[in-house]
Amino acid sequence: METETKKALLQNKKEAREYIPRIKKDQDELIRMLKTGHKNKITKIKKSYLTQKKEARSQEDLKNALFNYKSALADAKNRFISTVDEAKSVKNQAYIDYVQKNRMIRKGKTNLKENAILTLHSFINTFRLSKFLLNNGLYLTIIVFFISCVIIAPLSGNGNLLTLPNIFTILEQASVRMFYALGVAGLILLAGTDLSVGRMVALGAVTTGLILHPGQNIVSIFGIAPWDFTPLPMGIRVLLALFLSIALCVTFSAFSGIFTAKLKIHPFISTLATQLIIYGLLFYGTKGTPVGSIDSSIKDLIGGRWLIGTLNGELITFPKLIIPAVFAIAIAWFIWNKTTFGKNIYAVGGNEDAAIVSGINVFSVTMGVFIMAGIFYGCGSFLEIFKANASAGTGQGYELDAIAACVVGGISFNGGIGKVSGAVIGVLSFTSLTYCLTFLGIDTNLQFVFKGLIIIAAVALDSMKNIRHK
Repeated sequence: METETKKALLQNKKEAREYIPRIKKDQDELIRMLKTGHKNKITKIKKSYLTQKKEARSQEDLKNALFNYKSALADAKNRFISTVDEAKSVKNQAYIDYVQKNRMIRKGKTNLKENAILTLHSFINTFRLSKFLLNNGLYLTIIVFFISCVIIAPLSGNGNLLTLPNIFTILEQASVRMFYALGVAGLILLAGTDLSVGRMVALGAVTTGLILHPGQNIVSIFGIAPWDFTPLPMGIRVLLALFLSIALCVTFSAFSGIFTAKLKIHPFISTLATQLIIYGLLFYGTKGTPVGSIDSSIKDLIGGRWLIGTLNGELITFPKLIIPAVFAIAIAWFIWNKTTFGKNIYAVGGNEDAAIVSGINVFSVTMGVFIMAGIFYGCGSFLEIFKANASAGTGQGYELDAIAACVVGGISFNGGIGKVSGAVIGVLSFTSLTYCLTFLGIDTNLQFVFKGLIIIAAVALDSMKNIRHK
């Protein structure tokens, strides 16, 4: 049986050596003919335009001639690209047929080498520089920037940027903000946004700080004082802080969601209103007083670092906050990709009317996304207190960083397009950018300029992709 399989594979390989090069040759010749035909077509269009331009008797005739000329050029280009892509697809399909036949002979078993060559063939036959730059131009720019920082840092006397401690520090800074990006990403996927993220952070962080403070708090809430949770066991206090942080964030997020899901108010407005409500309640309730530090033992247990060892005489420690961030990413990925709810988010974000016709409950999906966002905010704001003391002003501007990270990561404001991996890449890119600029001693105010340029570039590329799709 094994001998027969080998013979069949050798026979298929022999046949493929004959027909794959032949198909490639035929399609390459066709592509050359298409290029020649396209050049001739462009020449004819230009001649026709020049003739119309000479015969024009008014400014209106000139405008019409120019419009017709541009339309004809665009149509010719689209037809040319379409036919060339079809020819490339035929070349690619020849190798796909060969691989599929091999798999049938092996009764469904795949081959690593074949898969690698198939991927290479697909890349070569579908690659287009303009499309590649449109999809990856921003990432390439960021990579070039990071490489430049790595080179410039030692030359400017700031030391080596690309060290393990620096990388762990970047990951630690990104870990908590990952929760906020994952929360707002779902709303952007619905063609919305969330301006209340920063206030949610403050809400959860202040709540957590009050409960985990080692002793009696100096902060009064709406004039009620003193607050002292130390009689409770530490485990109960941690669970209570996490529960209340999530519960409060979910409550206010759901409050925004009701107005968006039921009354079709844009999330920009509903979350802006929620932001102002939380902001006012927090500052009025706490008078803006910081809640102080939390118990050092629990701070080290959850937000501390594990000692790994030394490298080149430098102490290496691993941040514990990275662990919950990894779990959050895994959960978000599972929800987006492996559940009916996740598929419905894409459907509603892509085309709400079509989703309704398909029987999807848009209200439930929208509310679900807002509640999911509240859970992520609650978990993130609970962990925020393990980085620094909290107050009503904690999290200022975090909503902009979270939204920007999602856009940089390719989650489209037009809705229905994006991946969890995009949000992750966006957060890591933005955190790395900030860290690199700080490491190089760039003024904080100038850092906003860099961030602004990246945001506008990301949105511009997203708009260009949307225009092309249309």
